[in-house]
Amino acid sequence: MPLRFAPPKRRTPPSVIIVSLIDVLIVVLIFMMVASTFKQQPALRLALPESRQTNRIAEALENLVVTIDRKEPYLYLGQRPVTIEKLQAELKSAAQRSAQISLALRADQDAPFGQIVKVMDAAKESGIKTISAFTRGTTPPSR
Repeated sequence: MPLRFAPPKRRTPPSVIIVSLIDVLIVVLIFMMVASTFKQQPALRLALPESRQTNRIAEALENLVVTIDRKEPYLYLGQRPVTIEKLQAELKSAAQRSAQISLALRADQDAPFGQIVKVMDAAKESGIKTISAFTRGTTPPSR
């Protein structure tokens, strides 16, 4: 019984070129990777909000006031400059004297946010539960 081999059929070339499609998919993949890293980083510069409650907050706070400046030395406890370690020691001793102590942050608009976070961490580690922030008061609209 002789085997019959069919003559090979000629295949028609595909209408879509696969190599070009792969190139396009790689470019889309690279674009998505780059775009997703930019999404995680804040790109807007925000101005600090004004508050109508500024005077009431300042009158209610009679305890510790920490000022955060935009240039070194960044931290001031009252009127004297302090380091973050010295500030934490002062906050611990103040929290041990009174359980109802509160902390007020007066931060410059251009102060590094990292310094603000360090002060808040030091306050929480010291046991201070109430942290307030001073803001710039709004001026009433002129009539």
